[in-house]
Amino acid sequence: MVSEKTIEERLKTLRTTITLHNYHYYTQDTPTIPDADYDALFRSLQQLEQQYPHLITPDSPTQRVGAPPLKLFAKYTHQTPMLSLNNAFTADEVIAFDRRIREILAVDQVDYALEPKFDGLAVSLIYTDGVLTKGATRGDGYTGEDITLNLRTLPSIPLHLQTNSVIQQLEVRGEVVMLKADFEHLNEQQRSRGDKLFVNPRNAAAGSLRQLDSNITATRKLTFFAYDAVFPVQNQPDFSKHSEILDYLQSQFFLIAQQTDTTTGVAGLLAYHQQMSALRPSLPYEIDGVVYKVDQLAQQEQLGYISRAPRFALAHKFPAQEVSTELLAIEIQVGRTGALTPVARLAPVFVGGVTVTNATLHNEDEIQRKQIMIGDTVIIRRAGDVIPEVVSVILEKRPVDAHAFIMPEHCPVCGSKAVRLPGEAVTRCTGGLYCPAQRKQAIWHFASRRAMNIDGLGEKLVDQLISNELVRTPADLYKLDTAMLVGLERMAEKSANNLITAIEHSKNTTLARFIYALGIRHVGETTAKTLAHQIGDLEQLMAMNAEQLQQIPDIGPVVARSITDFFAEAHNRTVIQQLLASGLQWPSSNSTAHSSSAINVAVAGRTFVLTGTLASMTREQAKSSIEQQGGKVTGSVSAATNYVVAGEKPGSKHARAVELGIPILDENQLLLLLQSTPENE
Repeated sequence: MVSEKTIEERLKTLRTTITLHNYHYYTQDTPTIPDADYDALFRSLQQLEQQYPHLITPDSPTQRVGAPPLKLFAKYTHQTPMLSLNNAFTADEVIAFDRRIREILAVDQVDYALEPKFDGLAVSLIYTDGVLTKGATRGDGYTGEDITLNLRTLPSIPLHLQTNSVIQQLEVRGEVVMLKADFEHLNEQQRSRGDKLFVNPRNAAAGSLRQLDSNITATRKLTFFAYDAVFPVQNQPDFSKHSEILDYLQSQFFLIAQQTDTTTGVAGLLAYHQQMSALRPSLPYEIDGVVYKVDQLAQQEQLGYISRAPRFALAHKFPAQEVSTELLAIEIQVGRTGALTPVARLAPVFVGGVTVTNATLHNEDEIQRKQIMIGDTVIIRRAGDVIPEVVSVILEKRPVDAHAFIMPEHCPVCGSKAVRLPGEAVTRCTGGLYCPAQRKQAIWHFASRRAMNIDGLGEKLVDQLISNELVRTPADLYKLDTAMLVGLERMAEKSANNLITAIEHSKNTTLARFIYALGIRHVGETTAKTLAHQIGDLEQLMAMNAEQLQQIPDIGPVVARSITDFFAEAHNRTVIQQLLASGLQWPSSNSTAHSSSAINVAVAGRTFVLTGTLASMTREQAKSSIEQQGGKVTGSVSAATNYVVAGEKPGSKHARAVELGIPILDENQLLLLLQSTPENE
């Protein structure tokens, strides 16, 4: 009788042999045995596992099968964020990237690892004690979807590592793609069945990988290419270069793009981009650019990250792809800030890997500059994920019935007057408090901390209030009650009461906050404070014309026109009256420039810049004190700056002030200045 230990050894040998053949077949594309011999080995493994089901292991080649359909994907939080890369489209941007790297590292030249940029779906694979235990999509970089069952069906993904010294937990990152040949074959099958065709290989790969039924994924030919690995801190291998990590992954039977390379200096980066651009049509998979990474891992660590991207890496995209199509119509979209954007409606055309039916025309000036008319044949460009745009017109193909586009004089959404301020390229709706297209932005801004300061009213709750038709304008906020709020997502009775209390508290405000909360274009916090201090009365402000407004310091013709256009719109005035009727109030101002009998000449009309940490007040409090006495606080030092106030650990603004010879005050000197005896005007 054969012992179980012998059976285990036989199973282990079969699995190792089959895994090796899978590697040569799927990863290296160099099969070492005939298909019939491979099938015989696989059947032998299946038969033994059927006889001894308790000896089946999760990493067995037989386990690359589908599972019962899921109702939905579970969320998976990445232990280390899968950050995106900054993009470059020109050689100058690449040169600037290399220059920044060298300046930070203080070196003359940098070694780079070079890779093609796959046009697929980024995924993360987790190996625990050498066995694949988890697989997830990139998602937003921090949280993805658990698609482990689907990823296990891909022959190019090893179910276990080959190394003898198994790492406790290893994360392998890469891209799942559908090869061009497999994409064509899949669409042939779809066509023969009368099913909908896939638009491009990327969409086909993403759709196949995100099937709730992994049996469907198992029928699609998907390929995984590894491009990085994350090792546990306590189990770091002795690698000094990114290229060594790729070599390690290849030794573990992961598929690595054959076109990976290394180079030194920026000339090598640009040469690789040119080389890959020429190779692009002949590659078996779609790419939309190349990726440069600083090769030395120690240098990567030194460079670190900025925002949501690493400083040490860059995606250099290929030039935009262009095609021609017919411009059927031009429609207007109204953005959340009131911008009226002309959008081209196009005869469907395939460009940059997707079918395009709409493209941006930017603004009225661009349409006129490019001599675009409705009915023209136009050239469309799409670069990566950038919104398609109309590049130019083929004038030779202009039909006799082509006609010009005219920008509407009123908002197509709410009917308010649409205006274009001097010096601006964009036409905007003036119904900011009323227009449905601007509703979310208007309400969120109105409730924000520096405006009406309604604690607890964030963007997600604003979305719910709007989608449930509880709020249409800011004035509707003051009509809410607890009963209306209870039942919204994450809104129990206590939360609802807290929000109602915050809304009630916001009724006692200041004129400056209220003006800022209205969301008038070009009227920020500083301008709102200036208007409140100089005029002191809302009704008077609403009645002023542009010439009168321009008599106020720092109010130029563009800002004055923006203010008068806003208050001239009847919809806005209606909402303001509703707000005042709800009980909003502020102290009457008796200390404006028009009514006060004294000013602090040491501060009034002077421009200040604050830097460093102040001991007796916050910088916000210092700013408020300066502005109350007629001064102005800006964020940067220039020749127009009168004083720089330097607290503890001042930044580059202090050095700039020294360079320009601008007086520098410490905190005590600022306090003395603010306490100077006012003089009569």
